[in-house]
Amino acid sequence: MEEKEYFDETPPSETDFSDLRGRQSVRATFKLSDHCIEAISIIAAQMGIKQKSLFDHLFSNTRALSDIARRVSNARLEVTNRVQKTFVISRGALVSLEDIAKNFNASRDALIEISVQRLLPIIIDQRKRHTRRKNFMARIQKHLEAGRELLHEAMQDLGADDLLTDRLNTAMGVYENAFKHMAAFIDRNEGIENFEPEAFTQVDIVFEDD
Repeated sequence: MEEKEYFDETPPSETDFSDLRGRQSVRATFKLSDHCIEAISIIAAQMGIKQKSLFDHLFSNTRALSDIARRVSNARLEVTNRVQKTFVISRGALVSLEDIAKNFNASRDALIEISVQRLLPIIIDQRKRHTRRKNFMARIQKHLEAGRELLHEAMQDLGADDLLTDRLNTAMGVYENAFKHMAAFIDRNEGIENFEPEAFTQVDIVFEDD
């Protein structure tokens, strides 16, 4: 008996289209401290995610965001030492941020600063991990150099056409490529060494008179 392909003829619902719209990327500009901008970049790089995904994570937790908004209700940020920065963010995350800011009369920038501050333990942990990674990289580099020397000796003694030499050469090629990727990852995260978490523990907020 011939099997028939089944096609779901159910038309997309309005909810399906709403979900798609919520995932659309938009650009949003905020005024944030240098420390906050640097922290966003470091966390995204360390976790291997896009900054857009980080914002999605921060603003999808509306309960936590609302708790922060209650603390900074009817307050404004000091404008000194702030940088205007444009980020790519999902429409859904931006709507969530703006709705909560409006409902509690809270500054969007303050919500972002404090939300990012809550991730400082991750940066502190990643700074320690970065140091351990660099120690391993030093050992890996020595191991790689020993492998290069071994391959050179095999080439000299057995010849390039020998099965053992050929397989070792293939393995070293994979090793060299992996090492380049590891080194690039370490280089991308060098900024975490100079980041000072303790300097990003204060958000200058001024509460308006009732």
